[in-house]
Amino acid sequence: MPQFQMGKPSVGVVYDCGMASIDDALALALLFGSQGKSESRVISVSVTKCNLKAAAFADALVRFYTGPPGPFGPAYMAIGMSTTGLMPEDTPMLTTPLAKTDADGKPLYPRGVSKMNDTADTSALIRNAFSAQYDDNALVVLSGPATNLAHVLDMPGVKDLIAKKVRLLSVNARESDLKADLASARRLFAEWPTPLFAVGPDVGAALPFPSASLDKEFAWTPNHPLVDAYRAYHAPPFDAPSGALAAALYAVRPGAGYFKESDAGTIQVMDDGRLKLQAGGAGKHRQLTVDPAQKDRILQAYVELASTKQVPRAPRFRPGQKKQAEEQKKQ
Repeated sequence: MPQFQMGKPSVGVVYDCGMASIDDALALALLFGSQGKSESRVISVSVTKCNLKAAAFADALVRFYTGPPGPFGPAYMAIGMSTTGLMPEDTPMLTTPLAKTDADGKPLYPRGVSKMNDTADTSALIRNAFSAQYDDNALVVLSGPATNLAHVLDMPGVKDLIAKKVRLLSVNARESDLKADLASARRLFAEWPTPLFAVGPDVGAALPFPSASLDKEFAWTPNHPLVDAYRAYHAPPFDAPSGALAAALYAVRPGAGYFKESDAGTIQVMDDGRLKLQAGGAGKHRQLTVDPAQKDRILQAYVELASTKQVPRAPRFRPGQKKQAEEQKKQ
């Protein structure tokens, strides 16, 4: 059942990613920036590959942006991790920020993931996130292999649940990701029951994230895990492809006119990971392409949202708890 709220909350976002490219991390930051503007809420974060460093870095980012839980707020968010995906290399993007310590030798960016048992089962995590939302009040953003979402489709009754709860699925369709688990990608595109929007590699390449913002908009704190990860991923100046950012931005602002949309149709995943759209019929798929006239608006949104300061956890009072909290403050 949805948690008690004053009115219907903003749309909840399930984010499933490989955390293998810096734009995967930037997209998570963008989603928290959207949360800070009360446009959406991050309700689930999972990684599509079996790698503890990827899960730990995702956990560190979530904790960095949300801070510690308050007395009436939710606990730290559980991070889902695939147990069947490929084990990728512990890349500098992951290890560099995780290795940093403060003056006392403690991790500079706290996290709670150090072993397998510290992570959540992705299928149950995502299903439960859907179940807790009001009808038609959830979004899904995928930036990685389709492994986790295909496994979610295996669960009894979940397709009907998705059709009831989810508005759309926005996919960063990197060819390498789709090809990494081709069977899951094909199943996802064939069986996902809601509208699906695919961001091709050309979009990310045409709208690179401006690395100059690292020394400007991100300078509000001397220690930033995303900045450390970006510089470890590739030494600046390096403007990173932004496919994951585009998928996340479209999901939370679908009516903003940032991208061109194809006619509805059915998308097939080819052997090499490329997409082929057959327009018409009863298809629910669309491809997003670049609108050159919107480039400046998009880059401005990328930087503004991804460079957000920490997003305080909003207390979610159940009946009677708010009055109790106020009485305790007076004592």
